Amino acid sequence: MKIAQIAPLAERVPPKLYGGTERIVHCLTEELVKLGHDVTLFASGDSLTSAELVPCCDVALRLNPKVRDFLPHHVAMLEEVRRRAHQFDILHFHIEFLHFPLIKDFAGKTVTTLHTRLDLSDVHPFYLAFPDVPLVSISEHQRTPMPPVNWRGTVLHGLDPTVLPFKERPSGAYLAFLGRISPEKGPDRAIEIAVRAGMPLKIAAKVDAQDRDYWDSVVEPLIRRHSNVEYVGEIGESQKADFLGNAAALLFPINWPEPFGLVMIESMACGTPVLAFRYGSAPEVIDDGVSGILVDTVEQAVKRLDRVLGLNRRKVRESFEKRFTTDRMTRDYIDIYRSLPSIRAPADPTPEEEPKKVGLEAA
Repeated sequence: MKIAQIAPLAERVPPKLYGGTERIVHCLTEELVKLGHDVTLFASGDSLTSAELVPCCDVALRLNPKVRDFLPHHVAMLEEVRRRAHQFDILHFHIEFLHFPLIKDFAGKTVTTLHTRLDLSDVHPFYLAFPDVPLVSISEHQRTPMPPVNWRGTVLHGLDPTVLPFKERPSGAYLAFLGRISPEKGPDRAIEIAVRAGMPLKIAAKVDAQDRDYWDSVVEPLIRRHSNVEYVGEIGESQKADFLGNAAALLFPINWPEPFGLVMIESMACGTPVLAFRYGSAPEVIDDGVSGILVDTVEQAVKRLDRVLGLNRRKVRESFEKRFTTDRMTRDYIDIYRSLPSIRAPADPTPEEEPKKVGLEAA
């Protein structure tokens, strides 16, 4: 198939630093290319891909100090997508709902994966105005607040199992918190759990402008107050294997309807078990008692931390390999592409379309 992947421009594909959606777009794009599909990626110009890249800005917008407003850049990208839409069998959008008015005439060959929370009532009138646009959720819980829409399926995220290798014996005895400093992610809860448990905590997270007050008034004072808590800043993709793989456990003390929580499966890929609060998608992602432990309160988290630390790391990795690989995610999406009413091409490449093998493989 000829497939367009339309990514957000805030981060590079794959992201240099924080960027869950862009990581998923990269994994999906590369796997589709590997399977022999003709893929075009609309993304920032510094993106790295095996697909044809259509650069829609010079560099990731968040990393460009000259950029103040992301919206004009995304609208310009959508004009390029509109201009080239006839070239594709499938257009797969990862930019929430900005494109909906644009695609009304060819919605039948589009898929939109919604990557963010859907419980905010302000967005519901918008989705009601576009009931025919094919949508994909990233967890079953994510879709529960939505009005009736054209759900085509739920596809749980997947990652390349070689990027975050299994670590059977971590060198650190610390708890890890990875992601974003914000009230809904619960870094203050993570600090409380670590302090009460008497364990070191390392926090690797970005601080967005809208969360600066929370950082200044709540999180940073707690870090200064407790010598067992270390803030290491925002880390890149290349640092995650070491940070997560050498942790005794990942703390995921969320306080919001998390749509998925990519860091949970990143941790599982390393064999590091997860202590997660029972919100949003966490019960769908965590195999309770196998890849992690689910709790409802800080008190439960402290009491059950020993159970988390005692989980078999190899079984944690096996849970990841069984449920959260790029291969499984991509084939789920191919099934959805195949189900669309306007699909014009077979879902899998014909033998003559498959890449020719060279070298030893061809012998």
